[in-house]
Amino acid sequence: MRFLVAEDNEALGMYLKRGLEADGHEVRLAADGQAAVDEFLRDAPDFAILDLNLPRMDGTVALGLMRSATDNVPILILTARREMETRLKCLDLGADDCLLKPFALVELRARVRALLRRRTEASLLLRQGCLEVNRIERTVSCEGRLVSLTGKEFALLEHLLLNRGRAVSRAALLEQVWKVPAGAGTNVVDVYVNYLRRKLGAASALIQTVRGQGYAIGLRA
Repeated sequence: MRFLVAEDNEALGMYLKRGLEADGHEVRLAADGQAAVDEFLRDAPDFAILDLNLPRMDGTVALGLMRSATDNVPILILTARREMETRLKCLDLGADDCLLKPFALVELRARVRALLRRRTEASLLLRQGCLEVNRIERTVSCEGRLVSLTGKEFALLEHLLLNRGRAVSRAALLEQVWKVPAGAGTNVVDVYVNYLRRKLGAASALIQTVRGQGYAIGLRA
């Protein structure tokens, strides 16, 4: 899933990024409130983690702007402000949860999972034909049969399903799934598509090769 983390402490931001990416999520960082709002409105993440003490725009102001755009994205507030009034204000503004600093990464990850479970089934499950992908449990099934995928195989399949109906270039897949420059001289995308097709069995035909463009799922002829 796509996460936005708004945190001006660079070390903490990278710590959160690495921890969430270890769970298979795609994470973008914003170092100030204005950048966080701009990224939120532009990219529509699946989950936002928002620190309150941000430069350029306070976290409570950013929270209000985010919530005015959508109610569907879970927002977890991080704060060192210990007074109850701050937490109550954030909840009234639409935050889904507040976590006091300092915190343990294991607790943050557990809170993230709990908030994601509250989302509608449509946002948690991706379906195409006989294929079903559970984005929280990170499981894949085809005709009721569980399919065992590696982390990168899952991320590739998820990305194609999130972009169903249009071709995704190899360059975009390199950047979004493997986090490497688009110009990197590697055929890793083609290799992993072949891995996926072999494992998906009856659903392998869902992954379409689009000549000169890349790969797609659900692309109409």
